Amino acid sequence: MSIEVRLANFDGPLDLLLHLIKTNAMDIYDIPMVEITDQYLAAMEKMEQLNLDIAGEFLLMAASLMHIKSKMLLPVAVEDDPEDETLDPRAELVRRLLEYQRYKQAAQDLEQLPWLERDIFLARIPRPESAGVPGGEAADQEVGIYQLAAAFHRLMQTAKVETMHEVMREQLSVRDYIEKILTRLAGGKHLALRDFLPSGATRQELVVTFLAMLELVKMRLLEVSQSAEFQPLWLKLVVQLPGVDPQPLREEGFGYA
Repeated sequence: MSIEVRLANFDGPLDLLLHLIKTNAMDIYDIPMVEITDQYLAAMEKMEQLNLDIAGEFLLMAASLMHIKSKMLLPVAVEDDPEDETLDPRAELVRRLLEYQRYKQAAQDLEQLPWLERDIFLARIPRPESAGVPGGEAADQEVGIYQLAAAFHRLMQTAKVETMHEVMREQLSVRDYIEKILTRLAGGKHLALRDFLPSGATRQELVVTFLAMLELVKMRLLEVSQSAEFQPLWLKLVVQLPGVDPQPLREEGFGYA
């Protein structure tokens, strides 16, 4: 079975394309189709490794990118004007990206308008101020699902390869790993994601640990941050719990076995 993870910062294939263009400092008006297509397919491969549900629109965009890439590789006819924008197979994609970027910016501007005490009422629970990560670095950048997927992909590459001839199924419980994370972060500790994944961890252990972390984020108990792009991910409890009882956490309620 699989889980579906959606964050407000990234939603849909156009949003993923804008993220890749921004991350790689590409010109949106002159997109290198070979590079952006390879990066998009690599991002989808990472999503598959996390067992995330890939909607049909993501697959449709992948097919569109490969179609545009193939047309860009074809030679331009002699009678065609290479400066004619109507002949550029990327024109429609650029138009959609620019339009989506305008709507996204408008949505972000609306998000900044005051909602408190009108449509949303605050729960009267004080939230601790964000503390700096060890080493004096300030953890003030939001982390989205694609940054999490990239970090997990790098960890998966370091996992040892299991060479076993006897087929054995190890029963790993997401509930148990949630309890381990809460216990290690108790007392206001600020630990890196890699601290929860010892050297030599199997792929199963990596997956279950990552799923436990995502469950805690969904329950608004865990805060994930990083000091800068491609820097280590840091975990911290949003609120300090006086005691953690794993009994209310039911494995079947997470949406996967």
